[in-house]
Amino acid sequence: MTHRILLASSLFLKHDRKQLERMKPYSPLGTLLVASACRERGHEVSVFDATFAEGILDFVSLLDAVKPDVVGVLEDNFNYLTKMCTVSTRESMLGMISAAHAAGCKVAVNGSDAADRPLLYLQAGADAVLTGEADNSFPALAAAWRDSGSEISNIPGLVLLDERGGTRNTAQTRGIDDLDSLPLPAWDLIDVEAYRRVWHAAHGRLSWNMATSRGCPFGCNWCAKPIFGRRYAQRSPECVAEEMRLLKERVRADHIWFADDIFGLTTQWIAQFAAEVAERDARTPFMIQCRADLLRPEVARALATAGAEEVWLGVESGSQRILDAMEKGTTTSEVRSATRALKEHGIRACWFIQLGYPSETWDDVLATRDLIHDEQPDDIGVSVAYPLPGTRFHAKVKAQLGLRQNWQDSDDLAMLFQGSYTTDFYRRLRDALHDDVRAGTRDLARWSSLTAEEGLHRSVAPLVAAG
Repeated sequence: MTHRILLASSLFLKHDRKQLERMKPYSPLGTLLVASACRERGHEVSVFDATFAEGILDFVSLLDAVKPDVVGVLEDNFNYLTKMCTVSTRESMLGMISAAHAAGCKVAVNGSDAADRPLLYLQAGADAVLTGEADNSFPALAAAWRDSGSEISNIPGLVLLDERGGTRNTAQTRGIDDLDSLPLPAWDLIDVEAYRRVWHAAHGRLSWNMATSRGCPFGCNWCAKPIFGRRYAQRSPECVAEEMRLLKERVRADHIWFADDIFGLTTQWIAQFAAEVAERDARTPFMIQCRADLLRPEVARALATAGAEEVWLGVESGSQRILDAMEKGTTTSEVRSATRALKEHGIRACWFIQLGYPSETWDDVLATRDLIHDEQPDDIGVSVAYPLPGTRFHAKVKAQLGLRQNWQDSDDLAMLFQGSYTTDFYRRLRDALHDDVRAGTRDLARWSSLTAEEGLHRSVAPLVAAG
């Protein structure tokens, strides 16, 4: 007996103005991996891809058409946007859960926000919250619901309602170590041509997402790891190269975004990966995320051989004092060396910058500006410190948080705790840094003006700024 399963992602592109303007949508990778795992176990699976949908009514229409027995509302845990737990994504997930529950389906949910606030999702109509990787736990749960005599409390990694309206946890789940044993994502269950059309219209090529690993072994105190934890499981270079070959053949991607928190980790893995890609004629330009302390010249050389086009470094700040406060484990000199090594090998060096970490001073902001000016990264992404549950940073500022503890969307940039400056000022700093990178130099008049105004924009209360 098979179950009809409907899996749903929750990132509606139209609900996030910044992402809509960027028009760089990626497939719901985590959802597609679970879909493949369910099909391997004999279930009939459909996918609701929220990316290009108008809203929840589109989900309800598919729900009515498929008439599933089980619905899984699964965030794509490989997409950094889901870690933000924005209000718009939460509202979408809760609405989809409520609709599936009203339709008489069994409902399971998985994602960062659900792991942090399981009762909220259970009260919305979910029968279970999956706290870890869903590849094994969701198919097991679906099978238990199919076999009505099975007891789901024996399945690890679930949060369930108890008889008093609170929550109870089943046994702790273990992360998946043998990633090579997992099936390929179910690319055929979504509209690949819709992605191709919007990518080609906006950028002239199709970029697609893959992951070579799960987790991150490093301990930055602001980084949440509610799904994969502080561990690092890695696929073999052979397995990754073979997926690239199949992706090139079946999806016809022109570019790949490796969505790993940390790609490769060692020179040896990257060198072997490059050799396997060449052997399969699978070479495709790609983009990764990495740390400055890992990106030595020999790593840059191996990445270039493999086909790396762009590397995003988690630089965060040009102030060593702030990096140490973040427990980042990197130095500004490593940032300089890594950036130069990438450029020397023809790879675009891009930086993530984080403003507003507690105790940041104007001198720290200027140190960040000067590091950007000195090394001239090819692009930057600027955010402000964002307290996520489960982090030491969140514990430090928790008492300052008001009713609003999440951004509305990815461009919000609201200070949710008492930082050094106001939300409006940080937004102006973001714009100034972006303009400097585009111009390749500092706008001295603009920075003089910001310096003159700096004292007027200091935060004086733990106020949640308007979005």
